[in-house]
Amino acid sequence: MSISTPAPGTDETTNAPIGSGDLTPTGPGTGEQPGRSRRRTIAARVVTALAAALVLAALTLPNQPWRMQPGAFLRIPLEALLLVALLLALPGRPRRVVAAASGVLIGLVAVVKVGDLGFYSSLGRPFDLVLDWSLLDEAFTFVAESIGRPGAIGIALGLGLVLLVVPVLTALSTVRLSRLLARHRTGATRVVASLVVVWVLLAAFEARIVTGVLVADTNASALVHDHAAEVRERLNDREAFAAEVGVDPFRDVPGDELLTGLRGKDVLLAFVESYGRDAVSDPEFASVQRVLDEGADRLSAAGFASRSGFLTSPTVGGGSWLAHATLLSGLWIDNNQRHKSLLASDRFTLGEAFQRASWRTVGVMPAVNQAWPEGKFYGYEQFYSGPDMGYQGPKFAFAPMPDQFAIHTFHQRERVGPRDRPVMAELALVSSHSPWTKVPSLVDWDDIDDGEVFRHGIIGTPTAQARTGYRHSISYTVRTLISYLETYGDDDTVLVFVGDHQPAPVVTGENPSADVPIHLIAKDPAVLERIADWGWQDGLTPDANAPVWPMDSFRDRFLTAFGPTTARPQARTR
Repeated sequence: MSISTPAPGTDETTNAPIGSGDLTPTGPGTGEQPGRSRRRTIAARVVTALAAALVLAALTLPNQPWRMQPGAFLRIPLEALLLVALLLALPGRPRRVVAAASGVLIGLVAVVKVGDLGFYSSLGRPFDLVLDWSLLDEAFTFVAESIGRPGAIGIALGLGLVLLVVPVLTALSTVRLSRLLARHRTGATRVVASLVVVWVLLAAFEARIVTGVLVADTNASALVHDHAAEVRERLNDREAFAAEVGVDPFRDVPGDELLTGLRGKDVLLAFVESYGRDAVSDPEFASVQRVLDEGADRLSAAGFASRSGFLTSPTVGGGSWLAHATLLSGLWIDNNQRHKSLLASDRFTLGEAFQRASWRTVGVMPAVNQAWPEGKFYGYEQFYSGPDMGYQGPKFAFAPMPDQFAIHTFHQRERVGPRDRPVMAELALVSSHSPWTKVPSLVDWDDIDDGEVFRHGIIGTPTAQARTGYRHSISYTVRTLISYLETYGDDDTVLVFVGDHQPAPVVTGENPSADVPIHLIAKDPAVLERIADWGWQDGLTPDANAPVWPMDSFRDRFLTAFGPTTARPQARTR
């Protein structure tokens, strides 16, 4: 098939006179009224302007929420200049094919940017093209729990429609603009050449309108490069992680040599949802710090001593299971691929260590509402999900029950009455889970029963501001843990409570630290003596000078400190 050559002075696409735009002939004999012709002309120009705006917006859209300012869109994308130059060099049919394909790619880049914006806002990191698809189900569940299933379905359908429509619209837009370039080839060539010179000058002087955003823009190319590199890294990570799993100095340590420094103690490991460094360092959260300071004084008066430091979590803003897996396994679990590989392995976990050393091991997960086979991997003999606890009170935003009820239920079922073994329990507390819109109040432990007490007006005031709600929720959970020790703690109680990750950037701001506080509280001085060389600070409020460990180092340090073992690994840094 041959390509016909347009007559001189005509549009190669329509054979209409150059400059006629998208209009059909008008005048006598055409049936076209002059008024209608003007409206068609205006409409065509508006559509063309919208097409250009859409393509430029897709290329210049920032993928980080803190750069979403009007000035961020006032950039010259190098990708647009190169695409225009290519389209000007191509004849009709190849030009249309390249324009359509480029438009689809630009649309997909825009979709990935929107994904990055969402993940930066909630998790403080960009969207992972390999692993984060599995989080969509978690996100749907969270939204459904927060606003109801119909609303979650509506949001999901809307996002799905966007995923389909944006690449189609950008493809149609680039094809339309390519026709405009063909009709004005000479003028377009001059404009592009001038813009290339301007772009080079702006790049040389690193001109900016918005901090951190160059006017001479290569954002789209950088984004494609970064995500492609991440895809390669994820694909290569399976083998690297398999090698890490096999290295474990504690796997074959006999039970009688494990945790000898905690014999006879009930050891409670509580993960506090979204409890991050900001809670103990941001001046806006001074009320949380007062709760910690006052709590340390009250515990000291009751005969307890406390030590505190920081761990660096593998996640920010969400993904609690990654932090739990990291601390309990002694491996760095920062994505779902590693998490799945871990669960399929025979890695020796902290729960298994206690079980091998003859503790009764228990998992308490109030937010879990279905079977949880992971409990077996973590070495738990008994597992309590939300439905297992018999709670009859109201929900509190995401949390199906207050932390106080979950702790009380655990205590009544596992620490009251005759026992032949001490208990080790992981408590996954969720009252401080976003969206922080409804926070419970602490009640008398003797009044809890089935939780109806939380329904009868004994609840906290609903909060609208995220930072305010966050502050109240962390204060509530810390008060609950301190009150539990005051009420039920004894010489044989050891409590470790730790944050799983920092809250979402809506609370912390951009580029938050990944550090979380960790505390160890006990009455027996011998327990604290075991960790004297950790360098942790007295009290419950670690300051900027407190030690910071990677979270995956905790298992080895803990097992080393509390039991004579044949292997004493050196502390790792990350």
